[in-house]
Amino acid sequence: MTLAFIGIGNVGFALANNLQGKGYDIIVANDNPESESVQNALKKNSNFKALPVQEAIDVSEITFLATPFKVNEALLKGLDFQGKPLVDCTNPVGPGISHGLESKISGSEKIQEWAPSANVVKAFTIYGFENFSNPAYLNSEEKPAMLYAGNNAVAKEKVANIINSSGFFAKDVGALDQALHLEHMTLLWVKMVRRDGHHPNFMWSYLEK
Repeated sequence: MTLAFIGIGNVGFALANNLQGKGYDIIVANDNPESESVQNALKKNSNFKALPVQEAIDVSEITFLATPFKVNEALLKGLDFQGKPLVDCTNPVGPGISHGLESKISGSEKIQEWAPSANVVKAFTIYGFENFSNPAYLNSEEKPAMLYAGNNAVAKEKVANIINSSGFFAKDVGALDQALHLEHMTLLWVKMVRRDGHHPNFMWSYLEK
């Protein structure tokens, strides 16, 4: 399966590198192949390919969005996702590590508004990039949970398969409006680690009985 990544910084590269190692073909979607982030990604993993953004979307089954949230409206304008899944890995962050949309709506719902031809699925958030390269923990049989949300069942099933392949336990938390709460989970993790000095090597688990 071919996956496109719009955004190949810390989060995008860690996840793309993980999935390439699991057998997925990775395309770095960009409109500036000479950019530092694109060149660094191609140097670190020579199996990646680079294509213009729309062309990358056209030839990929699923696209991942791993960009700074503030650029997304302009970036997504005019792109045609042809009903394919768009995995929103972004988070709107405001001053003082607050929710950038004042918790009135999720960033993912705005992404869906800006990319109406996509089926947006919120996933690969709630942690920092340090945990996306290799989610496995020694001496633990439990896989860390990766919560995801979206409105389209087919898109969510495809993304869930990728989540499981990447080493996480995929847990569907419902419709896309649930992304607001996932974004708050991300803020919780970020405040613990980036602000308060907790080490980044921890994740959430999902237990049932």
